[in-house]
Amino acid sequence: MHQATPNTIARALKRGLIATALTAIAFTGAFTGQANAEETLRAISAFPQSLAFSQSFKGYVDLVNERGKGVVQINYVGGPEMFPPNQQVDAVRRGVIDMQYGPASYYLGTMPEADAWVGSTVTAIAARENGGFAIMQEAFSKKLGVNLLAHLDTGVKFYIYTINEPKRTDDGGVDLDGQRIRSQPIYNSFFEALGAIPVSVPVPDVYTGLERNTFDGSGWPIVGIRDLSWDKFLRYRIDPGFFQTDLAVVINPAKWDGLSEEAKKVLNDAAAEYEKTSYDNFQTVIEETDTAVRENGMEVIALEGDAQAKFLDLAYDSAWKRMKDSGSEYYDALRQAYYDR
Repeated sequence: MHQATPNTIARALKRGLIATALTAIAFTGAFTGQANAEETLRAISAFPQSLAFSQSFKGYVDLVNERGKGVVQINYVGGPEMFPPNQQVDAVRRGVIDMQYGPASYYLGTMPEADAWVGSTVTAIAARENGGFAIMQEAFSKKLGVNLLAHLDTGVKFYIYTINEPKRTDDGGVDLDGQRIRSQPIYNSFFEALGAIPVSVPVPDVYTGLERNTFDGSGWPIVGIRDLSWDKFLRYRIDPGFFQTDLAVVINPAKWDGLSEEAKKVLNDAAAEYEKTSYDNFQTVIEETDTAVRENGMEVIALEGDAQAKFLDLAYDSAWKRMKDSGSEYYDALRQAYYDR
């Protein structure tokens, strides 16, 4: 049997220590690489990517991707062609997609609290400060099973547009009695209070409906009317605007829980910052759109004084009454946070 000398023992120990050290380094590197791996979130929008609202959401995506290099990235994979708009939040809840941007009011039947945004008279920035946003986060989680990240693009109001000049009432209001107006659930009771007949038509079919005189007008935000070319037919706009955009960014809860604290901070900080940026951006877009449609011949029917107040009362009361009638446990707190008219 060969007897080991002190030198051979030292060499063996040295080789063993080096191997152990290399294994430890490799293990640590693999673990660190795993912990710091860049997360990628797949996101979709309720609208076609070409629409102004989707382009605004892309601004949030770009901000996250700039700030989150090496930490978290958002891959904006599409719009309604991926999932029908009113099924997108469910796709997020089930984890089929990670993130979604679109109207909260698509889910009024499940989450009546969406009307707090519809009937809101304050900005998203103010609602973060007064606690309203935190209440909405709880409602989104409890009612829809998703995490709310942001309320983007606030400050964009809705208007009633008509093909023909609307009749006026003796008190200076508008008479829409019997007019068939393209609608969606958030408008229905308001339009009915004005005497109009709400007509449900999907956005992609509105252009053809206007072309064929299937209906007499439409409710729609001031932004996007030109993108969709509806202003070719809708030649009158009734002012003032009413309601406010209710566009949410939501994320799958399990996906959120699996993100690093650094990734969560990037997403949250970008959300709060972009709520203000998108508000400011859309004020410019609103001014540009208003100027362009007027120059292109759209006539604005401006209600004033008591007629204006009555018009706005009918609009906002319809949204808040709908939430109150739903029995929402959040009604009082949300009204205090989101309505200051």
